[in-house]
Amino acid sequence: MVSLVVLDMAGTTVQDGGLVERAFTAAIGEQGVHPGDPAYDAMLAHVRATMGESKISVFRHLLGGDEAAARAGNAAFERAYADLVDEGHCAPIEGAAEVIGALREAGIKVALTTGFSRDTADRILAALGWKDIADLTLVPAEAGRGRPFPDLVLAAVLRLDIEDVRAVATAGDTTYDVLCGLRAGAGIAAGVLTGAHDEAALREAGATHVLASVRDLPAAIGR
Repeated sequence: MVSLVVLDMAGTTVQDGGLVERAFTAAIGEQGVHPGDPAYDAMLAHVRATMGESKISVFRHLLGGDEAAARAGNAAFERAYADLVDEGHCAPIEGAAEVIGALREAGIKVALTTGFSRDTADRILAALGWKDIADLTLVPAEAGRGRPFPDLVLAAVLRLDIEDVRAVATAGDTTYDVLCGLRAGAGIAAGVLTGAHDEAALREAGATHVLASVRDLPAAIGR
C-alpha cells in the first residue's frame, strides 16, 4: 500500500511550456552568452539533459565552478522564471489538482518537490492557488541536495512520518526524478510524458512505470 506520493512540479503537475528554457536564455544572456554564440547550444543541451536538477548545481557546471558566477546566473534564472509566472505563464497539468485531492482523500500523503528555490516555488503555488494543495512542499535547500540525489524524497519521508520507503511512489517528467525515487528506495518511481524527457530516456533511467500523465498515477498505484 502506498502511504506517500512525491510529485515533481514543472513538467509533471505544472505545465512547463518552455518556461525553463526561456528563463535560462535570459539568465545566461546576463553572463554574456546569447543564442548563436558557440557556447550557447552546448549549455542549452546540458540544461535539457539535467532537467529536474537543482538549478544552482546546473549553473555551477555551466560556469566552470565559479561560485559567484553560478549564484549570479541562478539568481537571474529565478528572476526571469518568476517574471514569467507573474505574467500569467503558469498553468496546472490537466487533472493534476484532482489527482492530488483524490490521493489525500484516500488517506495518502502528497509532497510536491522541485529544483527551484523556495521563492520561485511559492510564486508558482500562489499563481495556481495551490498553497495548501499538498501535505508538504520541498525545495533542494530544505532537503540537503537536489535531484538526482535521494534527499528530497527522504526528507518528505521523514517530515511526513512515513514508516517504510517502499510505501512511497514518486512521479516526474525527467530521468533525474526517476533516479531520485529509485535511490530513495521508493516502491514506485514513475515517469510521465508531459515534460522534458521521452519514454526511452525514462525507461533507461529505470522507471517502474511510464505514464502519459500524472492523471494515470492513481491507477498505477492501485487507487
